[in-house]
Amino acid sequence: MNLHIKNDSGFLALAVRMVIGWTYFSAFFRRTILADKLDPELAGYIGVKFNHFLPNALGIKPIIQYLVENPDILWYNMVAFTIIEGIVGLFIIFGLFTRLMSIGVFSLAMGILLGSGWIGTTCLDEWQIGVLGIATGFLLFLTGSGRLSLDNYLMKKNFAFTQKKWFAWLGSGLIPIKDRAFSKVVIIGSFLILGLTLYTNQVFHGGLWGTLHNKSVKPKLEITEGQLKNDELSFDIFRVEGVDVYGAWIISIELIDPQNNVVIHYTQNELAALPKHTIDNYYIAKIKPGKHSLIVPLGAKAKLKFNASQIKNLPKGNYTLKITDISGASWKHQIIK
Repeated sequence: MNLHIKNDSGFLALAVRMVIGWTYFSAFFRRTILADKLDPELAGYIGVKFNHFLPNALGIKPIIQYLVENPDILWYNMVAFTIIEGIVGLFIIFGLFTRLMSIGVFSLAMGILLGSGWIGTTCLDEWQIGVLGIATGFLLFLTGSGRLSLDNYLMKKNFAFTQKKWFAWLGSGLIPIKDRAFSKVVIIGSFLILGLTLYTNQVFHGGLWGTLHNKSVKPKLEITEGQLKNDELSFDIFRVEGVDVYGAWIISIELIDPQNNVVIHYTQNELAALPKHTIDNYYIAKIKPGKHSLIVPLGAKAKLKFNASQIKNLPKGNYTLKITDISGASWKHQIIK
């Protein structure tokens, strides 16, 4: 009996199954029971968090951009995503259709890794969650859920469908492939996951060679599409780096002429009082005036338009737009009039 228990790999993976199951079910629990994170009108909406992934997502950036540009479709996807996480987590905990659910774990973790593996202020948080989820999903597919599971209960009760070949692939029990092929699946799959781990560690954080970098520490803005037309200054601003839990706080926007004179200067208080029509947001994460500054969340992008009579009379030349954050960091963009 003891030998049988020791060789029941699904049973030995019980702690992994319980923890990974709760990891995914808790996402559903947090967003629906503990707080309402599926209401676009409330603070903490999961769609805004999803928008934070956009600037440096790997491979799935076009999908994320499409969704954050279309709030209604984004909402349906966030609801579906949350329900799937809940079902996958609960079924993994109880060991029901374990191998099918392990594919769900693998897929969800892959989405986390590719979308947000670059985010993490101290311990590369999202990257670790992603790679460990992929590895545990693969492990649970190989082991099934073992004796302490609903899969095992159904098999012991000899339900007819548990004797079918498909149940071994989607539930638990011995996978119906030869030992030699199974060994190759384990070895090849493990090294592919290791390769993905090392590759994303390097791409997102420089974890193998070169300079270590963390795109979640300091805010970074990209300024594009700058124009001086008639009496209007317009430009696009896109926050691509920095902490995801709060925005960059813009306290100064200056237009500087070729002689290095400040032509226009919008101060901290003026930016905090900007009317809504001056900001045209592209995505679900919104650039907006705050109490003491202009707030730019991670992943937010907008076109800003400022009207000033002195712009109309400016001579032709190469002007510099300078934007300054409360941290002292600043970004410049050249505009030709």
